[in-house]
Order: sequence, then structure tokens, then C-alpha cells
Amino acid sequence: MRTLTSDAAKLRALIDREARRAGFCAVAVTTPDAIPQAPARLAEFVADGFHGSMAWIAETLERRSEPAALWPQVRSIIVLAMNYGPDHDPRAVLAKPDRAAISVYAQNRDYHDVIKGRLKEIAGKIVARAGGDVKVFVDTAPVMEKPLAEAAGLGWQGKHTNLVSREHGSWLFLGTIFTTAGLVPDTREADHCGSCRACLDACPTDAFPAPYRLDARRCISYLTIENKGPIPHEFREKIGNRIYGCDDCLAACPWNKFAQAASEAKLAARDDLREPTLLELLRLDDAAFRVLFSGSPVKRIGRDRFVRNVLIAAGNSGQASLAPDVRALLQDVSPLVRGAAIWALSRLVPGTEFSESAAGGLKTERDEAVRDEWRLALPKPGPVGAHA
Repeated sequence: MRTLTSDAAKLRALIDREARRAGFCAVAVTTPDAIPQAPARLAEFVADGFHGSMAWIAETLERRSEPAALWPQVRSIIVLAMNYGPDHDPRAVLAKPDRAAISVYAQNRDYHDVIKGRLKEIAGKIVARAGGDVKVFVDTAPVMEKPLAEAAGLGWQGKHTNLVSREHGSWLFLGTIFTTAGLVPDTREADHCGSCRACLDACPTDAFPAPYRLDARRCISYLTIENKGPIPHEFREKIGNRIYGCDDCLAACPWNKFAQAASEAKLAARDDLREPTLLELLRLDDAAFRVLFSGSPVKRIGRDRFVRNVLIAAGNSGQASLAPDVRALLQDVSPLVRGAAIWALSRLVPGTEFSESAAGGLKTERDEAVRDEWRLALPKPGPVGAHA
């Protein structure tokens, strides 16, 4: 007669085997009550306003911090990690002002689609073996994957708040399988950051008010992806040529010396998205944007927000040759694009030439926020007696 223990052991062996077969580099198990500190930490994050305009975080506070509140039937949580490590230093492109830096995770297929299908395959085999019920989640549901991954022993949340693994570094996508099956949980991983603060010091916008705390409102990933409005002026220069996300804190982590390049072909960087030119991206209309980023996570922010980001990079580039294409975007149908084009043009052409453009722009502009961009970008008069 089989024992409950032997059944659980066989099920776990199946999970480990199928996870590796599906391309996951690590898998571990925890319980729904394993993150008791999460509710208070998440509540503090929201109370401090660090979530910015991501209202869905506040709206799903209870379900996000308590796995059993999301699904009361859950008994075990399987956390899986898939490596998406780059085969090059993603910071090298930051020294090329005519090129665009796209976050490593977004240089090919949308990881949600890649991982969710694999999780469903594994979940189906769990049900076939053990019965019961399962649910799979990849980032889009109110699940705190990183605290759960730490509790399961896959790694620890570093000072940059991302998961770090001693075996795999920090280039990891996470997915979870909630199951009604009873599985033996793994041991929690200890924090191995020590006195290191490389990730904190690497942040261009000082988005970490303290170790292990992130103010998303200052994070370039938030500013270029989640933020739907104009990028605040105080961050524009610091963004440099980062047009979708930022990898600086991840790339700075010394534990990445153990990371390997992604083995999943759908997550390896596409050649045309490694270092695209700002010029080609400035010329994207909506149709061309959709074609270029078909199947990519970049597509979800839409062409207008994307071109806004490219214009900020153009303004930081010092490439006067981009001015004609920037000027053309002063007539774009999107106020968001027009506003960013004003700032970029003010950085690329002489003050007198820009002032002539501003004179016409202020007269014809329909949007008050864009008129404010014109006023802010106009050259400021120097003190009396100053020489040009």
C-alpha cells in the first residue's frame, strides 16, 4: 500500500522532471502561509505612494499579499524560475547615444506567453497524477511571486527588491502553480547581500530610498512603461537612451557572475532589438510599431508612449542629425508625443532656432500641457549685461 509520503515524493519528482523539460532552471515549493511579512510591507509601499499610478496594486492589496485570499483552496505553491540572462553586458549600449537601450527581458517574445503555456503543461500533468485542482499565474495576477520564491528557497529578494539566486543570478522570470495537492515545502533561502550596495549605487534616478525599498515613481522602468503621462523633467536627462525599462540594478549585481545566457530561443535577444537606432524608432507610426513589436511586451505600452520615450533619448543624444525627425513629430496627433518632441528639439537645435519654432508652436498648440512644454523649453534670459 502506498503511503501519503511516497505519493507526495513521486509527485514532487514529476514536477522537478517536467519543470526542467519545460525549460525552467529552478523549481521549489512553499505554502500559502509562508509570507506573513508581505501584507505589512505591501501596505507600507502603498501608504508611502511608492506604487505611483499603478492603482491596481492598491485595489488588489488583500488578494496580493495573502495567497489564500486569492484562492482559498490552495494547499501548496510551486514557484518556477526561467533564466533570461543576456549574452552580453546590457549596459554597453548606454555609451552609444545614437542607439536605444531596451530592457533585456523585452528584446524578444513576451515572457507571459512563453511561460504561461509551459506552466499549463506542468499543471496538467500534476492533475493527471494527483487529481485535485490547479491554477497558474505569471505576473499578471495579484500574486507576490518574489516573496513566495524566497520562501520556497529559490533565492532571496536583494536590496534592489528583485530575486537573486546563488546558482542563477538575478535574470529570472518567475511563475507559480497553485495546487490543492499537499507537497513538502522547501527551505527558505537566506539573504546573501551582505554589505554590498552595488545595485543601489547603480540606479541612475536614486529610486531606492533605503535598501530593500523601491520608490517606483523614480524608477526608469516605471517611468518608461507604467507611466502614461509626460516623463517628469527631473528624470529626463538621467534616463539617457533607455527607451523601455532599465537593467542597471540587475546588471550591477555581483551574483550575476553565476548567471548564464538564456537557453530558451524565444527569450534570446532579437538582432533588431539589441541596439536599434533612435532614427528608425522616431519614424514609427502606429502600424509600423505594431509590426516591429508583434508578440513583444513593448507592444502593450502603445506607439505614443514608446515614441515619447524615444524622443527623450533623442534629446539626450546630442545628435543634431535627429532634429528634422524630431521636428516632424511636433505635428504628431498625440499631445504626449508633441510635448516630448518640444523638449527633444530644444536640446538639439540652437536657442534662436528653437525660439522661432516656439513662437509658432505656442500660437497653434491646442493642448495646455503641451503649451507649457513650449514655455518651459524656451531659453531663459541671462542676467542684465550678460554676453551671448
